[in-house]
Amino acid sequence: MTTSTDAVTVRMPAVYRWILALGATALGVALGFLVKPITTWLVDLVGSAPGPLRLAANLPPIWAVLVLTVVGAVAGLWLAHQAQVESLEVTVRPEDVRLAQNGAVRHVARAAIGEVFLDRRDLVLLDRRTGELARNKASDLDRDEIATAFERLGYPWRGGADPHEHEFRQWADGAPDLPEEAHALLRARARARTDKQAGRVAELTDELRDAGVVVRDRDGAQQYRPMPER
Repeated sequence: MTTSTDAVTVRMPAVYRWILALGATALGVALGFLVKPITTWLVDLVGSAPGPLRLAANLPPIWAVLVLTVVGAVAGLWLAHQAQVESLEVTVRPEDVRLAQNGAVRHVARAAIGEVFLDRRDLVLLDRRTGELARNKASDLDRDEIATAFERLGYPWRGGADPHEHEFRQWADGAPDLPEEAHALLRARARARTDKQAGRVAELTDELRDAGVVVRDRDGAQQYRPMPER
């Protein structure tokens, strides 16, 4: 967590990236020493081994260790970079909240925020009508640091569980408590989830919010709750 006079930033701890980078490097070193017996074992077991393993096994032992150490180090640096890109970085300021994840950056104005909380692995921001402004995976952030960041700057922090949990229901197509418009959007969203179209899922989530329905994914199914009337 980084703190200044007017902002608090919470990001993935640097130690996680070091673990990935050093762990992959160590695996490269170990594979360098073991590549020849592993390749021999695979050939005896299934009659073949992957081409890169066979190439490494044919190198002099010292070169096999050096080459695979470098490969492990490069792979570790790439993994650490990807982890940082995919991890949420949240900056809380008096005027807004900045959410950066997967190369996308979003600002949510303080005046629009009615509630902030953690829902299992997700950081959730709601508006004053309980509509969902943002939901970001935050499983690799420190939960206490997130709470401290929002509480310090006076945001309406609601804790580590969704205060509207009891209002959610699992979606069943045609359920009488939703209009057909909402069911059509939920059907489209279910198809987009199946097809792994993350952008389309996000668009339909926003359309449902505009129609007065909050939706989330839970245990492989869509759950929803109607928002209060204006």
